[in-house]
Amino acid sequence: QVQLVESGGGSVQSGGSLRLSCAASGYTYSSYCMGWFRQAPGKEREGVASIDSDGSTSYADSVKGRFTISQDNAKNTLYLQMNSLKPEDTAMYYCAADPHGGSWVADVDWGQGTQVTVSS
Repeated sequence: QVQLVESGGGSVQSGGSLRLSCAASGYTYSSYCMGWFRQAPGKEREGVASIDSDGSTSYADSVKGRFTISQDNAKNTLYLQMNSLKPEDTAMYYCAADPHGGSWVADVDWGQGTQVTVSS
């Protein structure tokens, strides 16, 4: 059974940092495209960052230069280092796993989410 468990969320002031973690189990972790998504109240879920099985990364324009996605295949863990946080980064952050190369359309597994709140 596929399981994704996020941790590391919390409340910080603007300009602060947080590191989110996502522990994955139940499948061949290294063959999936992994990603972080977020959803703020009243808004649609949006992609934040992703990392392919070959290690290539992509970021939403709004977080480029501030967030870094990484993974530790030995630990089956995905990370999101978030620096220079802004109030507009406030959202529930979700870890996701896509077995189809990052199309994020079908067969995507989701974690339960971890809340990030940034105060001004």
